[in-house]
Amino acid sequence: MPRERAQALLIDLDGVLRRWDPAPMIAVEIEYGLKPAALPETAMAWDIYRPAISGELTDAEWMRLVASRLPIPEDKATEAVARWQEYRGEPDPDVLAFVREVRAGGRKVGLATNATDRLRSDLDELGLTAEVDVVISSWELKVHKPAPEFFARACELVGVKPNQVLFVDDDDRVIRGARAAGLSAYRWSGSQHVHLLKKALDL
Repeated sequence: MPRERAQALLIDLDGVLRRWDPAPMIAVEIEYGLKPAALPETAMAWDIYRPAISGELTDAEWMRLVASRLPIPEDKATEAVARWQEYRGEPDPDVLAFVREVRAGGRKVGLATNATDRLRSDLDELGLTAEVDVVISSWELKVHKPAPEFFARACELVGVKPNQVLFVDDDDRVIRGARAAGLSAYRWSGSQHVHLLKKALDL
């Protein structure tokens, strides 16, 4: 299918629209005697992370599994995970400004993310719910990026054909999946190329 000028933007949440300060996590790991990066490494173990983003586990169930795998007493592990989860990140101001400019230019913006059932409350807490036209969540779709079914459904929800969608994500594997599904895709590494993204959207 020939490439057309993008009519809509699909954008990832974590690592793009939401950024994370590592300091709160590091403080928890130090306080509870955990090795550096123990919390995210445990949480991202594929056998528990995949069900958590595919609608098979709730976020609470996922976090209980994370706690059960930490090498500290159960009560302390539960405390550590709860403390870690208190910090929910923050919107990246440069990306948020870009999203607002895209919408002001008459282009729809969809948030397309692998997420748990906590996503909607996170977006409310971060003030991002009203900043996008549609939220596409892997937990709700029961299929995660980079599956072609995810991208097909995302394009349907944003109301634009795949070859008219610009997709932005920070994961190379997901970018490859988006391109295979017929979308234009850009790997996010910072705001230095926002002018190119706006050009791709004819803004």
